[in-house]
Amino acid sequence: MSDTTQEKGVTVSTPTLPPSPDEGLSRPELAAKYGLTVSGARPGLLAYIRELWGRRHFILAFSRAKLTAQYSQAKLGQLWQVATPLLNALVYFFIFGLLLGARKGIDKDIYVPFLVTGVFIFSFTQSSVQAGVRAISGNLGLVRALHFPRASLPVSFSLQQLQQLLYSMIVLVVVLFATGCWPNMRWPLVVPALVLQFVFNTGLALIFARAGAKTPDLAQLMPFVMRTWMYASGVMFSLPAMLADKDVPGWVGDVLQWNPAAVYMDLVRYALIDGYGSSYLPPHVWAFALGWAVVVGVLGFVYFWKAEERYGRG
Repeated sequence: MSDTTQEKGVTVSTPTLPPSPDEGLSRPELAAKYGLTVSGARPGLLAYIRELWGRRHFILAFSRAKLTAQYSQAKLGQLWQVATPLLNALVYFFIFGLLLGARKGIDKDIYVPFLVTGVFIFSFTQSSVQAGVRAISGNLGLVRALHFPRASLPVSFSLQQLQQLLYSMIVLVVVLFATGCWPNMRWPLVVPALVLQFVFNTGLALIFARAGAKTPDLAQLMPFVMRTWMYASGVMFSLPAMLADKDVPGWVGDVLQWNPAAVYMDLVRYALIDGYGSSYLPPHVWAFALGWAVVVGVLGFVYFWKAEERYGRG
């Protein structure tokens, strides 16, 4: 078919195009017809987990690169990975162990490994959370330039802190030997305790990564929150001994002992320190350690995944 028009005495025949097969279709219908999807749309949970697993090499390489670059400008380099928590332990020993008498309820022969273990284990959680807060907001260039599961970032930061803890454990073993704590049948319990703590830390990092992506100022608040948590977790002292002569309800002591930071510290102390027996542990401590890891790990992952398409926008 064609339309005929006449211009300046010349007859022009214009062919009439057939109607488009897409005529009358809405945008969603067109997308469905041609298999189009929204760019950056959140995949299903199982598909997201598969994508994350597919990026496992990137996650490991990114965590190693961050760990190497962390102290690249310092003359002592990677030695600061163990020097920083060790110096913190020395400061806490001087203030709490010597000046304030925080060794109450702890045999003086095991107070040093008790303190160093607490500082190293709590620092693992503290550093994971603080790195998680900045995981998205501090890497916006990477988030906006490349397509990858955003959970890769907080997971890699948690993995970075785990690697740093493993370096610190070398110093911890030296401290244990120097104070007369030798390997025993409980030492292998460190592995499941740290695995559960890593899962818990990762879930917490994912939660704060989403919160920090929306509110970057949260990173300025976290040091105060973490310091309060540290004092409430028995890093420098025994919680039951400190609360024994205090006029506080019994449930307060239970809450403090069952908080996840205290639980994981107690398990590692129990595993490594000869004089730190089961009498120091709260009831059902392994059940609480597993529960904290599963609940926070799963909820943190789902909570982060729910906002996947919003990271790096706005």
